[in-house]
Amino acid sequence: MNTIIRKARPDDIPAIYNLICELAIFEKEPDAVEVTEEELYKYGFSEDAFYKCIVAEVSGEIVGMALFYFRFSTWKGKAVHLEDLIVTQSYRGKGIGQALYDEVLLFSKKENVRRVQWEVLDWNQPAIDFYEKSGASILKDWYLAQMHEPKLAAYTNSKKSRLDEGI
Repeated sequence: MNTIIRKARPDDIPAIYNLICELAIFEKEPDAVEVTEEELYKYGFSEDAFYKCIVAEVSGEIVGMALFYFRFSTWKGKAVHLEDLIVTQSYRGKGIGQALYDEVLLFSKKENVRRVQWEVLDWNQPAIDFYEKSGASILKDWYLAQMHEPKLAAYTNSKKSRLDEGI
């Protein structure tokens, strides 16, 4: 099996979207995907590009992807956040996830980041084992905090910015 790892292109968006939906099903959140293909294009391939994406291709078919972006740590400085690393079910266990993971880490090293960070579900033992085998630390003493759009709207409805100008 010849696997090509390459930078994602705009015409890969439908396949990337399908992988995201497959991951949501795997993570027991089949209705959680709100992002659209248009947003994937806008934030990955336009002048407003925010994220980077690499894909794994076998015989012309996209079978995996890693989506990541820069972030900044007040303790470490420049960092990379690996948002998702996905390999379609029928291609798992063939080294494709490893190849994508390696490319993200090689990119991060080339960019002189001090930390690469991501989340893994506490029940996904194969992923935990995979990451620990590479030398990654799984932090168990930190909680992940999130505020989704409806609660963000509810919270900010009564707030007014104190900034004289935008950020």
